[in-house]
Amino acid sequence: MATLSPFHLAFPVTSLAHARSFYGATSAVDGHQVPVRHFGMVLTMPEWETLAARLRAAGTRFVIEPCVRFKGQVGEQATMFFLDPCGNALEFKAFADRSQLFAK
Repeated sequence: MATLSPFHLAFPVTSLAHARSFYGATSAVDGHQVPVRHFGMVLTMPEWETLAARLRAAGTRFVIEPCVRFKGQVGEQATMFFLDPCGNALEFKAFADRSQLFAK
């Protein structure tokens, strides 16, 4: 499997109201309302666990608390969502078995 590289996206908006409306949608995934438009990063499981602990200790308000979704199923993953200071949804996830990254 290829190594995933970090990336970022940056773009201007002409209307915060329109941007919030467009990026603010959610979709049901494994019992959670996941922000459809979000930025995501895949970490190793130890990195994810360390980050989750640091964010909890810092009092981060989560959109989706750190948890394992699809437990015992194909694509099982640890995930968490929270908002950056500008309201953009961020997802950090990890897989015990990274080959499950795109499994269906």
